[in-house]
Amino acid sequence: MPLEIHRLIREMSLANPLWGAPRIHGELLKLGIEIGQTSVAKYMARRRASPSQGWRTFLRNHADGIAAMDLFVVPTISFRLLYGLLIMGHGRRQILWFGVTAHPTAEWVANRMTEACGWEQIPRYLVRDRDGAYGEIFIRRVRSAGNALIISW
Repeated sequence: MPLEIHRLIREMSLANPLWGAPRIHGELLKLGIEIGQTSVAKYMARRRASPSQGWRTFLRNHADGIAAMDLFVVPTISFRLLYGLLIMGHGRRQILWFGVTAHPTAEWVANRMTEACGWEQIPRYLVRDRDGAYGEIFIRRVRSAGNALIISW
């Protein structure tokens, strides 16, 4: 392969960081340069960082607006099951609320969220699992308190 084509591929990849090998390959074909797509990928400039922010950067930039919550089961010595609720703020890594109940309902969880954060301070991002205890009442309460984005995993 001529050195000029190698330099052209490198220059195109540096000038257009969002273009991949298929796009550069197509542009070279439009110019009449016959080259394979794998050869284009081979001679493209390697990027050190991705063009978009990663998960770690997102967490660092938005930690003050993120809270996570989880319900967990605590068996007692008398074989009763109690349910614990933990709400944690990621900004300062502090526990916002910790509570225990024998019968978790969506209303109970929603009230604990309100007590933990207040009506005006609901976090921008709320991370939770897909537990059935977070019912429609909980979702309506969180959305009515602010424009929080509920992230379920």
